[in-house]
Amino acid sequence: MSSSQSDSVASSPEIRTISIAHSPDSDDAFMFYGLATNKIRVPGYRFTHTLTDIETLNQRAQNEAFYDISAISFHAYPYVQENYTLMGCGGSVGEGYGPMIVASRKLATEDLGKIKIAVPGTLTTAFLALKVFNPELETEVVPFDQIIPAIQAGKYDAGLIIHEGQLTYATSGLSKVIDLGVWWRETTGLVLPLGGNAIRRSLGADVHKICSQALRDSIQHGLDHREQALEYAMQFARDLDTTLASRFVSMYVNERTLDYGADGREAIKKLLELGYERGVITVKPQVDFVD
Repeated sequence: MSSSQSDSVASSPEIRTISIAHSPDSDDAFMFYGLATNKIRVPGYRFTHTLTDIETLNQRAQNEAFYDISAISFHAYPYVQENYTLMGCGGSVGEGYGPMIVASRKLATEDLGKIKIAVPGTLTTAFLALKVFNPELETEVVPFDQIIPAIQAGKYDAGLIIHEGQLTYATSGLSKVIDLGVWWRETTGLVLPLGGNAIRRSLGADVHKICSQALRDSIQHGLDHREQALEYAMQFARDLDTTLASRFVSMYVNERTLDYGADGREAIKKLLELGYERGVITVKPQVDFVD
């Protein structure tokens, strides 16, 4: 190596790696499109991406050694709040829609107390909303992508569905019993907060600000280049055609994803407080955000 090459290497700035984890879903893929494809770059920073299901991320976030930034269900936040704070962008909320209970036959909400309901994980926000709706319901955990097949196979009378199943359950021959997003809006007047991004407190305020801006820029890039971002997201759109995938992304990546808004932040706090008051959450929530 020549002297000039050696000097160049020695003087090159150190690159800081930020590990990001999110679910392999079309909405998450859409919002991280800019960062994952290097359309959005941050001088001095490199972002790595790990994709895994949300319940695994909820569990792993309780050990902050896993990821610098992690998508989590809001239900999981009180259990990770000592080591993580919430980013002010990158969240998914239901504007009068959300996780729903579906069944193989017509059921009234009163019937739910007589059956066992398949749920996608006890730390999902869907489970929290279900238990706030009725703490007495009997549930059993089933991987989220196996809930509809399990109902079709007769293993369960009903299931709590999240992700794309909200758009495809009818084509699977199932009937909606209740949409918890609708129930929450009618009960509180608020949006139903489902998932967000948490960042390690130990990174410090300066890194928090840089990473938050990078994520916000990635979301905006996806919204500004919708066709390309949707094409990228389609590889993660389980059982959805382009039309349905576009509809699903629109439901959960929008202006609320850039910023929750005051009412969105209020909704997060209210849902967690209700969960704590009703004994679903065992740690008192202390919600704060990176501004």
